[in-house]
Amino acid sequence: MLVRHFKTWFHDRFDLHVDGTLPETADAEIVSGTLVARADGTRIPIRDGIPRFVDGSNYADNWGLQWEKFQLTQLDSRNGRHFTFNRFWNCTRWKPREVYGKRVLEAGSGAGRFTEILLDAGAQLVSFDYSQAVEVNHRNHASPEALFFQGDIYHLPLPPESFDYVFCHGVIQHTPDPCAAFRELVRFVRPGGRISIDAYPRRPRFRPWSFPKYVWHPRTRSMDPDKLYRIVKTYIPLYLPIDTLIRRIPKLGLRLSGMIPIPCFNHIGLGLSYRDRLEWTIMDTFDALGARYDYPQDRESLTQWCEGQPLTDIAIFEGGNGWVLNATRLC
Repeated sequence: MLVRHFKTWFHDRFDLHVDGTLPETADAEIVSGTLVARADGTRIPIRDGIPRFVDGSNYADNWGLQWEKFQLTQLDSRNGRHFTFNRFWNCTRWKPREVYGKRVLEAGSGAGRFTEILLDAGAQLVSFDYSQAVEVNHRNHASPEALFFQGDIYHLPLPPESFDYVFCHGVIQHTPDPCAAFRELVRFVRPGGRISIDAYPRRPRFRPWSFPKYVWHPRTRSMDPDKLYRIVKTYIPLYLPIDTLIRRIPKLGLRLSGMIPIPCFNHIGLGLSYRDRLEWTIMDTFDALGARYDYPQDRESLTQWCEGQPLTDIAIFEGGNGWVLNATRLC
């Protein structure tokens, strides 16, 4: 964390104690130290340049393991594709020239696939994750224009109405209360600012076999993440060739694959090499099975989230992982 990031975001509520003398240079890095809350004396450690407003094990431990294992997999700069670039701009409907120089809050960063896009667009970024995945993102994208911290989406240590843009994709359905998480994020959008979130689509409960993940998720959601990862890493290399053959059956392949209760997030048709597709399949299958919370949504539920909120220009449409909700905060 840089000295100027502390002065911008935390100085009004925390005192800073560093290991050694506080650097006077604004761009000097604070690698270790403590933030002490003025209200009650709560001590927030800074480790490896990251303020830790979350301590110990939590419901996002699987994400910490996942992004440690797959640090670079989703980054466009690593895989040579434009998957993340296209998804980000198509779903948010923002423009790079609009984001340039603006304050952006990224809620739930993972290894930083979207962090990369935002920094390339010239955003002044604050990015956090509930898990230790924030360490991976910090390593991948350390920048003078980015502040990283480990924090809870329900208790953010930031000034309300302080961001031009708030972004939260691939995250909110994995929180204990998605509606409350969304409404909490709205608090941090400045008047006239914009917010974009997405959520998995809700599927018919009477047809769980149409999406094998939900057959197994009640059992796997509470498994030790290391154990679950070993299981997925063992069976996917054996089953992926079989699933690929099934999916290639004309007309019926996708339906047949979905009816077999073996979770396999096979990214066939994206032009990936077999090696890369295997990596993505292990990653996304573990991602799907390991989430402690998984609350898919429909258009009606997202509409209800917006009721009573100071939002206008609300757009809800299919895209990304399912449903996308974009809105502007009232001035």
